[in-house]
Amino acid sequence: MKPKKIIALSLLASLPFAMKAQEATTPDSIVRKPSKFKVSAYIQGQFQYGQEDATLKVGDKNEQEDKSFNRFGIRRGRLKFEYNDGIGTGAIQIDANEKGVSFRDLYIGIQDPWTKRCQLLAGVFNRPFGYEIGYSTSGLESPERATIIQYFFPDERDLGAMLTLRAKETSPIGFLRLDAGLFAGNSINRETDNRKDFIGRLGAEKEIGNWGKWGLGASYYNGSVYNPTATAYELLDKRFVAVDQGKTGTYMKREYIGLDAQFSFQNSWGTTTLRGEGLFGTQPGTASSTRSPNTETRPANEPENALFKRPFIGYFFYLVHDIGISPFSVVLKYDTYDPNTRLKGNEIGTENSRTTRTDLSQSTFGIGALYRLDKHIRVQAYYEFNFNEKSDFVTGYEKDRKDNVFTLRLQYKF
Repeated sequence: MKPKKIIALSLLASLPFAMKAQEATTPDSIVRKPSKFKVSAYIQGQFQYGQEDATLKVGDKNEQEDKSFNRFGIRRGRLKFEYNDGIGTGAIQIDANEKGVSFRDLYIGIQDPWTKRCQLLAGVFNRPFGYEIGYSTSGLESPERATIIQYFFPDERDLGAMLTLRAKETSPIGFLRLDAGLFAGNSINRETDNRKDFIGRLGAEKEIGNWGKWGLGASYYNGSVYNPTATAYELLDKRFVAVDQGKTGTYMKREYIGLDAQFSFQNSWGTTTLRGEGLFGTQPGTASSTRSPNTETRPANEPENALFKRPFIGYFFYLVHDIGISPFSVVLKYDTYDPNTRLKGNEIGTENSRTTRTDLSQSTFGIGALYRLDKHIRVQAYYEFNFNEKSDFVTGYEKDRKDNVFTLRLQYKF
């Protein structure tokens, strides 16, 4: 027999003994290493029905503009891989549905080795503004986040670096948390300029005996939006006027101030939770949209991409009640967003004002129910009554549009 075959057979024969010896000498290493690695996921399949003017989150737009319509779809399919060795953290989260696959989280973090309550985070992760952005959609009691959050914080995440500071739990200020960082301001897309946006939140959270819990937060956003044209528009009285910037490629200030509060308590009927959040400030947008930047390239030097400076306000409230020890919960939510607080009703859309339907406010009243079959499966039914501000001078918005939406969702989480 050839020497190579003899060596190979000898190695195979000794393998069980080597494995047994390893089990005997390093049992902890086999157990502990997997405990540092975590995989989690959730899938949300849903059916939606909308009135003729509605916009649904799954499927294509309405093919018959004068009739109601319905769609099936996968709203979210999230898979997250995270490794934490006690000091360092690395995470990747991807989202998959019938439209394709994209990433959501992609970050590394370093904790202080003493208290493990302070951290430096870098990469793509949730922006530290308000309470709802960091609230996972797998636990959210309504199908979607508030309108203003969807508009101003697309994908909830951004590319940047953030420092988290917290005192020891035993400290008198141990219930406080400060998050502050610099971000690209372009959601999960690549950075396109040298500017950085500052985002920070100071939050407090504390339990009340064994029957309740409260939380408060104040947030601040200071950034800018790129203007590809030499003209920008600002409000003068009740209309937008053109302001010559002297050159292309200037920036318009983007500034938000936010306040949030949470309170939950146990009672004879179960557990009741109240949450509220509000934002106000200045949002640069175009004539047709007030959404924040969320593209991989800078906008072109075209008239329709010129920036309009608008003062805004938006706020929303939740009332959630878990019924006794049953798996049922009921949900009430009110959500409103006014993109231009300087104008109302028939002041919008008038001749030479350069105002459009983009300047009209919108609000939503939602009512829903949750049923948790077990710790993995949740069924959600939710109906949204949508209302828009009316103006005789904006086509299609002379009266309230028919755009209510019903959502039935099945979620599996593991």
